Amino acid sequence: MEARIEKIKQQLQSQGFKLTPQREATVRVLLENEEDHLSAEDVFMLVKDKAPEIGLATVYRTLELLSELHVVEKMNFGDGVARYDLRNDSTHHHHHHLICVQCGAVDEIMEDWLGTLEERLEQEFSFRVLDHRLDFQGICYRCSGKEKPIALIKQQPSHAQA
Repeated sequence: MEARIEKIKQQLQSQGFKLTPQREATVRVLLENEEDHLSAEDVFMLVKDKAPEIGLATVYRTLELLSELHVVEKMNFGDGVARYDLRNDSTHHHHHHLICVQCGAVDEIMEDWLGTLEERLEQEFSFRVLDHRLDFQGICYRCSGKEKPIALIKQQPSHAQA
């Protein structure tokens, strides 16, 4: 965790920002809950346990800054709530999501299935894709009464929010 905090500190410094204690507390909460897609309010409640002096507005500003610097991705899964997901340095693109419209579970697809499409976009439209996001909305295996799919079991770590 300390290595990731140091990397985020460097990202902030390269853009003229400091990793203040309030920002660090927010980053630590995101790192400790990396498997979840936390809202600003979720982050605030967890930060408040560690640093009661930090206000909700500070958490919002920190999350917006981290989003602008591409440290986190700000997402909306159709429920009107912005959620935040740490970007993973090991992948060129962000992962994709399976969003259950019944229970709200969010499972992640860690593979990038769109490489061929990106190549085609560049060849046919002279458009170089820098990043993309793909969200599927439907009914999850839980609500369908089915067993957990092997594809989700193979992915480590498996992420779900129920």
